[in-house]
Amino acid sequence: MTLFEVIVLAIVEGLTEFLPVSSTGHMIIATALMGVSPTPFVKLFTIAIQLGTILSVLVLYYRRFLRSLSFYYKLVLAAIPASIFGVLFSDEIDGLLESPLVVGITLVLGGVVLLFVDRWFNRPSIDDSDDISYWQALKIGFFQCLALIPGTSRSASTIVGGMTQNLTRKAAAEFSFFLAVPMMFGATLLKLKGYFDDGNGLSTMEINQLIIGNVIGFIVAIIAIKSFIGVVSKYGFKAFGWYRIIVGGVILIMLMSGHSLQIL
Repeated sequence: MTLFEVIVLAIVEGLTEFLPVSSTGHMIIATALMGVSPTPFVKLFTIAIQLGTILSVLVLYYRRFLRSLSFYYKLVLAAIPASIFGVLFSDEIDGLLESPLVVGITLVLGGVVLLFVDRWFNRPSIDDSDDISYWQALKIGFFQCLALIPGTSRSASTIVGGMTQNLTRKAAAEFSFFLAVPMMFGATLLKLKGYFDDGNGLSTMEINQLIIGNVIGFIVAIIAIKSFIGVVSKYGFKAFGWYRIIVGGVILIMLMSGHSLQIL
């Protein structure tokens, strides 16, 4: 990859990872427009730069991570369903990962859900994600399983899950951020292990690209998270719903036009 491609992909990751718009869908469009080949390192890069975005959550919400052990128990409990289903249906998930068509369709369908989610769940009673019960955390975890389908968006599925449990938009979004930390950290470790198990190595240039990508992703994610919380608290999710429908439509149009799209 060139430095320009590294910067663009890191910005895309930082902007989209915590928003309910599917970072996978945006990576498909970004790599297709730039002509980036899905080499083993490129696939590793798109996952490994999540470490920078994880750090942004830890920095912005460090006080929340120091409050109590029950906070961690709830995160672990919420992470269990997707972890189990991810292992049990790994072959099926890998098959879906080969289909940009699935991403385009799920982006559109998820967008339709976001158009109406504010109307469906308009009587929240929990304004602090620390106040959710263990049972509610587990149910949100089951919603996260939907994110195993590419294009659904981990953020969107967990936010909607939180809103079904009477969380305010802000509290649901914040719990989604917190839940991303163990899930994304685990995914990064697995990707690194697989990369090196396959006999791949990292050159000095590739290490530098990973460092640059993580730094940029960290900075952009901080801006994205702070902006996102303000927007959804005031205006809700309808704009993100329309945006998803547009992005999904772009992918579907590109596919119908004969573009060869790759999921990294």
